[in-house]
Amino acid sequence: MVTPVPISLVVPIEVAPDEEEDQILPGTTVALLENSLRLPSLILGAGTLSNQYNTNDHLSGFAPMRLVRLALRYGIKAFDTSIYYGPSEVVLGNALRSVKDEFPRESYQLMTKCGRFGANTFDYSPAAIRNSVTQSLQRLQTEYLDTVYLHDVEFVCTPVQGKQNGDHALALTEEKAAYGLEEGQEATIYGEGDERVLNAFAELRKMKEEGLARSIGITGYPVATLLRLALLILHNPPYEPVDVLLSYSHITLQNSTFAQFVPHFRQRAKVRQLVAASPFSMGLLTPSIPHWHPSPEGLREAVAKARNEYDGDGFVNAALAYSIRRCGPDDLDVPLVVGVSTAAEVHKCVKVWRNVHEGSLCDDERQKEAKALEIFSQAGFLDWSWASP
Repeated sequence: MVTPVPISLVVPIEVAPDEEEDQILPGTTVALLENSLRLPSLILGAGTLSNQYNTNDHLSGFAPMRLVRLALRYGIKAFDTSIYYGPSEVVLGNALRSVKDEFPRESYQLMTKCGRFGANTFDYSPAAIRNSVTQSLQRLQTEYLDTVYLHDVEFVCTPVQGKQNGDHALALTEEKAAYGLEEGQEATIYGEGDERVLNAFAELRKMKEEGLARSIGITGYPVATLLRLALLILHNPPYEPVDVLLSYSHITLQNSTFAQFVPHFRQRAKVRQLVAASPFSMGLLTPSIPHWHPSPEGLREAVAKARNEYDGDGFVNAALAYSIRRCGPDDLDVPLVVGVSTAAEVHKCVKVWRNVHEGSLCDDERQKEAKALEIFSQAGFLDWSWASP
């Protein structure tokens, strides 16, 4: 069994400064969607509270406290994290403790993940799942978790895919069988990997019954694999659907494949709540693409070309606006997880959210968005997914 590495990061116990930049700007606060979990339309992604995106100096200062508090003030009252994200749970738990008088535990939702402990380290054994959730409760300083996911299920399940990369939309039509999505294949357990997923999910069910988690689900990158596993869980004992399913990097300006799968998740797999994440596709659609990002050079070149159509933060704002609009109540109606590192980024994020919900996208912005989509299409990377794993 994998035991998560203890976190030695020292975080401040003092209350963060509360200055002008820590106050919300006048305007509409982020709304709760009319969904089964009463989630807000924006969820704060705390993967940024890790060394994948920020230094220990940043994480051990007041910045995380200030961004968490500001997010809550704006109505972003749900947080997404994972034991895999290094110190994220510790930093987030400390930040939430510091604002407990203003925002008690019942005023927000905590969503975390289990089963992944390193870049290539997974342990879905029931004992490891229980140990992981127990540690998350301690790190987040809470008696219960609102949602617990199995993290990145595609690395554990038995591989069943028509192809490794590219556009996987054909998994819904003529290539169903190659992806294990043909009618009649729903209950098929293809190997030991599928058994491990089912056993891990069964352990989460026990923890849900014990009150440690209020809802349980799965996360991953390849949307066809997520659909197959959601169906697998539904069609095996005790024949109950997944509570929550999170797909990342598939409602973005470059790749919106998740939209085609949403009706199948809801109607065929009976998933109670869908969540989209990573509108910037793990930093791909930002000026500083992380060195570890799995995107090929051709895709990076297409992103650079699309970015050249904009000035300053224009491309980043356009990418965020696109995801917010697609996830909104007039389209997919799903919450969107957005990762931010500073309070200033929270202000910018809410500004874009307000612009979208006020319908203030001007003709010039629409034209630039259409041009960016055209660039990705011409390069062969529109709705293109990289291989995972």
